[in-house]
Amino acid sequence: MGRLFALVPLAAAVGLLAALAWPLFEGRNPQELPSVLLDKPVPAFDLPALGAGEPGLTSTDLKGKPVLLNVFASWCAPCRAEIPRLQGLAAEGVTIYGLAYKDDPEATRRFLDALGNPYARIGVDRDGRTGIEFGVYGVPETYVIDGDGMIRHRHVGEVTDRVADATLVPLLKELAK
Repeated sequence: MGRLFALVPLAAAVGLLAALAWPLFEGRNPQELPSVLLDKPVPAFDLPALGAGEPGLTSTDLKGKPVLLNVFASWCAPCRAEIPRLQGLAAEGVTIYGLAYKDDPEATRRFLDALGNPYARIGVDRDGRTGIEFGVYGVPETYVIDGDGMIRHRHVGEVTDRVADATLVPLLKELAK
């Protein structure tokens, strides 16, 4: 009877390991964070502009053609690292809108002045409410929005050359057809 009780922790450990490994055997990528908003309209929002005299960012700005919405912050190291790639995409004609998430506007301005500004428009989401509506898990996150304002893809993490070339650009081209 004592030996049987000694096997209980082992059985519990095997069960926990199986539960954690299950997504790998289903073919899902454990790095991906699925979004409940995929194939749904962007949440309604109306954010103030970063600078005086500049336009803010609204949900209606994300309609008309496929675009990227990049959620970033000046305090985010991967956001700094992805700025050159975002600038390259913007130079190639990709429209990128920025959502400054839980950031001080002055810090955001310094960040963009130092690194460059790839964004067609920037909305300031100081309290993070719009980010919450999008289901933002952390920054950076980038959303592909189609011409009808529907969320078609969510990328969590830095936009690298690999991510841009293998996923974002092909999807934007497909949606533009």
